[in-house]
Amino acid sequence: MNEFELFWPTGEIAVSTTILRIVLAILIAALTGYFLQKLSIRYGGRVRRTERMDSQENFLVSGLLVLLALMLAFTTGFVVEHYDQRRFLVIEEANAIGTAYLRSQALDEPHRTRLSNLLRDYTDNRIALSVRSGDRGALLAKNDRLLTYIWAAVLAANDSAREKGISTPLYFAFNEVIDVDSERKIARMSRVPEGVLVTLYAFLVVTAGVLGAVLDGARQRIVAGILFVLLVLVVAMIVDLNRPTRGTIRESQQALLLLRDSMKVPRSDYDRFR
Repeated sequence: MNEFELFWPTGEIAVSTTILRIVLAILIAALTGYFLQKLSIRYGGRVRRTERMDSQENFLVSGLLVLLALMLAFTTGFVVEHYDQRRFLVIEEANAIGTAYLRSQALDEPHRTRLSNLLRDYTDNRIALSVRSGDRGALLAKNDRLLTYIWAAVLAANDSAREKGISTPLYFAFNEVIDVDSERKIARMSRVPEGVLVTLYAFLVVTAGVLGAVLDGARQRIVAGILFVLLVLVVAMIVDLNRPTRGTIRESQQALLLLRDSMKVPRSDYDRFR
């Protein structure tokens, strides 16, 4: 698998399709449990229930529901933590690019204009990578190409930066831009381990089957149906958050948008008091 496939997966199943499959699996499991209960009564006869049997059954069902709740809490915490990480990295990247842009204003021409233009193009491309759903491969290739050009421009501006006494701060600023780029790529590739999701889906299906087998009242089945609707909504949120480039819940790019607006300030304004 190449870098493009890791960063911008192209073979992912749509969130709606995944949720539909989970719902179908839950319905099949619940109906299977229900019919197994009916078959057991039909061929084995209705067993007289005792208080002890009901207590044991309630204990087992409650334990299963508690385990399912723990799995949901663990998985939800995992995806929300990764979402927060991606959101904070947007702010960190905007700060890094903004610092590099401001420090480049101290350079002599043509280094000042060259770096300013490259940083603006880079910011536009970073925003496009996060909000567009088109050819992400081309956008990612342009992203890496711009980083190469930016570093080449920094190296070319070394003499000017040394004369201004900002050589070290300039290198540090642009190093930070490159580092955050790598951090955002890694954050986009970080997903809930497949084994965790499979375990969560298995818990949902098994719980649906068990409830379908033990619940024998219409009111109980209605309550169980409502419970599973809510569970499916939570799973839908987990699946959506776990697909940062395909889902509907994405980290805000407001910090980069504000940065792009600040870059529209005429460069002559930075020379006002020179």
